[in-house]
Amino acid sequence: MKTVNEMKLSFPSKSCNEAFARSAVAAFVMNLDPTVSELSDLKTAVSEAVTNCIVHGYRRQSGEIFLTGKIFENGKVSVKIRDKGCGIENVEQAMQPLFTTAADEERAGLGFAVMQSFCDAVRVRSTPGKGTAVTLEKLIGTDE
Repeated sequence: MKTVNEMKLSFPSKSCNEAFARSAVAAFVMNLDPTVSELSDLKTAVSEAVTNCIVHGYRRQSGEIFLTGKIFENGKVSVKIRDKGCGIENVEQAMQPLFTTAADEERAGLGFAVMQSFCDAVRVRSTPGKGTAVTLEKLIGTDE
């Protein structure tokens, strides 16, 4: 599948940059003329992934978040959000609804479930002590 366009960003792991990441991804996919629903779904999934980097990956300490996006000729959008934080010991367990490692905070443990509900595919790769990469895929132009 041929790549039509791509972008790369990096930014500090600050809560205020969640909105930046959402807006950047939204602007990036605008030439595909997404529906309001498609755009909202993608932005919500990106928010969840970036929040996971901030809250869980870096545990509210300073770090850098890396975001790459690709648009393919069939309208598929791939967005990868990556950190170099603490990583996830058990990805399968972490992706279970209601599981959270932030038990002392008001976290629902639904981040991955939300990403999966709004995207066509979600892949998570993680190495403890080295970081986590979440890849979100969404077809734009397929909403009815």
